[in-house]
Amino acid sequence: MKIMAVDFGDVRTGLAVCDRTETIASPIGVIEERNMQMLAMKVAHMAEQYEAKEIVVGLPLNMNGSRGPRAQKCEEFAGMVNEVTEVPVNLWDERSSTVTAHEYMNQNDTRGKKRKEKIDAVAAAVILEAYLAFRRKKSEQERENAGE
Repeated sequence: MKIMAVDFGDVRTGLAVCDRTETIASPIGVIEERNMQMLAMKVAHMAEQYEAKEIVVGLPLNMNGSRGPRAQKCEEFAGMVNEVTEVPVNLWDERSSTVTAHEYMNQNDTRGKKRKEKIDAVAAAVILEAYLAFRRKKSEQERENAGE
């Protein structure tokens, strides 16, 4: 199933999508939009364009697991996306995704303007990779439990 991940930002929002086998998460771009309602519609359109069957919005929880103002804003945005699409919208803990994205970009020596243009999409791919790993583990556990 194709899944699209969203790294919501006030100015730039990164997007990533996986293949149908849920193996590879790839950054697909960044939407520059400050109006949350317009952004929600653009994200819904991209999900339709990429034939995503689920949308995962990164939820930036605090390190102690609590929800701060940024997480609340992401929850609000996810609700807006949910209102404009029939594709299920879920939230996923994205703690440290941007840090990991910066590490990837450092390894690839991506700097300057190129880095700024891509970092949000790479962060979305990091979110999606973590979500896919969770789904694989959950599926394995369900198969093991069924075999008991």
